[in-house]
Amino acid sequence: MMKLPENFETYAEARKAGFLRMKALKETGRHMVGIYCSFVPTELIEAAGGVSVPLCATSEEPIPAAEADLPRNLCPLIKASYGFGLTDTCPYFYFSDFIVGETTCDGKKKMFELMNDIKETYVMQLPSYRDETALEAWEKEIIRFWKKLEDFYGITITEEQVKKAIQLKNRERDVMLRFLELGKLNPAPLSGYELGTRLDALGFNPNIEERCKLIEERTEEVLKNWKENLEGKTSSRPRILVTGCPNSGMRDKTIKAIEELGADVVAFDCCNGTREKLEKVDTSLPPAKALAKKYLNINCSIMSPNQGRLDYISEMIDEYQIDGVLELILQACHTYAIESYYVKKTAEDKEVPYLKIETDYSKADSGQINTRLEAFMETIETR
Repeated sequence: MMKLPENFETYAEARKAGFLRMKALKETGRHMVGIYCSFVPTELIEAAGGVSVPLCATSEEPIPAAEADLPRNLCPLIKASYGFGLTDTCPYFYFSDFIVGETTCDGKKKMFELMNDIKETYVMQLPSYRDETALEAWEKEIIRFWKKLEDFYGITITEEQVKKAIQLKNRERDVMLRFLELGKLNPAPLSGYELGTRLDALGFNPNIEERCKLIEERTEEVLKNWKENLEGKTSSRPRILVTGCPNSGMRDKTIKAIEELGADVVAFDCCNGTREKLEKVDTSLPPAKALAKKYLNINCSIMSPNQGRLDYISEMIDEYQIDGVLELILQACHTYAIESYYVKKTAEDKEVPYLKIETDYSKADSGQINTRLEAFMETIETR
């Protein structure tokens, strides 16, 4: 695995530092809205003068408590989300004025009913398909959430405020996408472990402009080092595309592990990868319609059909010169588990080895996963 920079901040360290930032902001009276998913239109929260607070959902610690109310055979992300709220062990949940959920799957939809007993939880009704009817319905949900923010905080959010927030978030998407697309360089200029961890950790910094500045600085630093020390050289390390569920809670035993075995994770098709950042909000449309169009087009497996994701993975295999596709799926995540059939077929059509790993947040299966990753590496290297 590539050496991490000396000033590298781990996810746990960033989360801890973020507690203090959020506490300070809360004391100034700043609005704070807790979110879990990339389908929530954070531009509206920004326009309301608020901060979108990423909530804790990537640890096994609160899952035993959650299982007192939730079934054990449920996705660990859902159980951790509820468990942190139930045990009051996530300061971000504590600081949030209210929570925004979304009907991305049946498990989350029903869990949010229970969460509402702990703290007010507003649920956006997300369509699971894409056509004009779905777009109209989702635009109405965007407008409903806009009004919810106004009513909750006793404010008026103007179209100009939303347009300004759209421009700011579009800039952030451009900055983050440019950083993630460093993986297209060959040899790989930095580890996939750093790519994913750094972007996840930035979510705990409430200042969008500061987030952009930090990533721009790191991007330029990496580019400079690549041009001076790596450009023109060849690397025998296999180049891996990671796809599937949000991977923060399983990053160490999968992404870090395969890089320690001699691969470079260079591309991410997942919630905390390029997926949400590809399409910008169309500034030529009315704000509500523009937000609806952009967010409905996120290629999550909850959409049916979801050909856009498969087409994009096929393109990524070429653009990032991929040698192997690693799909990470959280246990009991049915939409990703079923859609993996098509992802595997997409990889096979490109004549690229594919491996699916279903896991949770525990370390119990780390040895088994490592064995499977070793076999995957052997498959790639014998091609």
